[in-house]
Amino acid sequence: MKHTEERPYADPEAAARKLVEIAASVEAVQDGRIYTERINAPFLFKGSGSEFGAGLRHAIERGWLSKHESGTYVKLMPSSEDLLARK
Repeated sequence: MKHTEERPYADPEAAARKLVEIAASVEAVQDGRIYTERINAPFLFKGSGSEFGAGLRHAIERGWLSKHESGTYVKLMPSSEDLLARK
């Protein structure tokens, strides 16, 4: 008997991939900026705040996203194009 629900983004790799997918679907504003709340809200429908943070850190470490020092926005990095092409 299962008492807990499977968390689809418990793995930081899966969460990072979902964040990149969401970021690629959002229209960027000035200079390729994607406001953090534009990727946060869709992610939180299935994920948690801690999964969002872990996924974001993982995506930054992998070079898929870059985050401004203020945390206000992210940018898709060129290495994320390979990730998106594999889908």
